Amino acid sequence: PTEGVVVRKAGVSIGYVPQRLAIDRIMPLTVARWLRLSGTPQAVDYQRMVERIGIAQLLGEQMGSLSGGEFQRALLAQALLTQPALLVLDEPTQGLDQPAIASFYRLIEAVRKEIGCAVLMVSHDLHVVMRSSDHVICLNGHVCCEGPPTVVSAAPEYQALFGFGAEGALALYRHEHDHSHDHADEADSRVG
Repeated sequence: PTEGVVVRKAGVSIGYVPQRLAIDRIMPLTVARWLRLSGTPQAVDYQRMVERIGIAQLLGEQMGSLSGGEFQRALLAQALLTQPALLVLDEPTQGLDQPAIASFYRLIEAVRKEIGCAVLMVSHDLHVVMRSSDHVICLNGHVCCEGPPTVVSAAPEYQALFGFGAEGALALYRHEHDHSHDHADEADSRVG
């Protein structure tokens, strides 16, 4: 901050998934070794997390050889191994294709509910922000407006930034359910 004091409660664990992380593609660093760099997690937690995030089959792979989605899942797994009270995501889906983005956000929501952590996400994807957030802070060099998505989308400051009528163009509808609309997953389960 440029002024004031940041007070951090002792013992609060924070998991962080960066927007980008440069790893030398020729450095011999497996996914398993990468995950253990954040400390030595309990074996049960480690195995449960790699299975939950869907990277168990990648543990022997080199970090430099992973696809964008696999790489982001490895970063997410490492962030979650600390059992964070707060998970910070900085543009976590940049560079991913649409199916990978949808899968990543479904995973974040499921994990958030499972471990009970708060999620702070930086994103320029207004559709995701408005659809998936409980509280939005709109920044443009300063805090322009903040509050629930419906309040923010109607704020004059927000409309000045994104145009009048923007609130109607964005996905404010929240469709909460326990099933998936991923037909590829359904097809895979029928084939297997």
